[in-house]
Amino acid sequence: MTEQAYSHVFDQSIALERTGDDRWQGRFPPAYANMVGPFGGVIAATLLNGVLNHPDRLGDPVSMTVNFAGPIADDHFDVVTRPCRTNRSTQHWMIELTQGGETAVTATVLTGVRRDSWEGSDVGMPDDVPPFDQVEPFDAGLSLPWVANYDLRIIDGGFDPTGKTPEQPHGASRLWVRDKPARPLDFASLMAISDCFFPRIFIRRQERMPAGTVSLTTYFHADGETLAQQGEQPILAEARAQRYFKSYFDQSAELWGANGQLLATTHQIVYYKG
Repeated sequence: MTEQAYSHVFDQSIALERTGDDRWQGRFPPAYANMVGPFGGVIAATLLNGVLNHPDRLGDPVSMTVNFAGPIADDHFDVVTRPCRTNRSTQHWMIELTQGGETAVTATVLTGVRRDSWEGSDVGMPDDVPPFDQVEPFDAGLSLPWVANYDLRIIDGGFDPTGKTPEQPHGASRLWVRDKPARPLDFASLMAISDCFFPRIFIRRQERMPAGTVSLTTYFHADGETLAQQGEQPILAEARAQRYFKSYFDQSAELWGANGQLLATTHQIVYYKG
């Protein structure tokens, strides 16, 4: 990683100091603050960073599931990244973030050595969207601090924080996104971007209300070489909900690279109050 990358606010935010075997310590800066605690994407990326930098890691991330058990205060936290089983080409990880003696986040990660095989896709990148540079940047002025770290270009399905837009018939969105300032894509930043969408209920109701991701799973459909080819180019992202029911809704999304390749799919369940 270059010196410029180390100075990027994202890399500063996910940085961990190794304190022992399988153990790390970190602290989130205010740059990625959300409604309660830090932005969930940067929390997930931090936990993944502990796996990526573990000396025993085998292969690249294939999937990650993060369960947000409680809020994280503005203080140091501890992380344990433990490889619980290593096979010939796959490795299974258990991760726990604790603060003040309590568990705040748990996660599992599957890493694997990808081998040459037949390739195909049942879905294609949408071709009816305008290019990144033809879409107006989202004004993050009235949004939460973490939004300012992304160059968002919302094609449709946006959220109007002024409250002047009426309720919408669905919560689907399409947008271009990349780190701000621009940063070469890697697994940690892709993990964070997989959680970059405003809560679907914000889009549907066009109002801000208490909401937070409870569980997030991201599947990686790219290897390190593919992400390196993506570089600093923007990602096309699509998200939708299926149902809002008794304080919970789900979200499914796809993240597409500049060359039309599906980089990741992601699913989450979100708690809301209202």
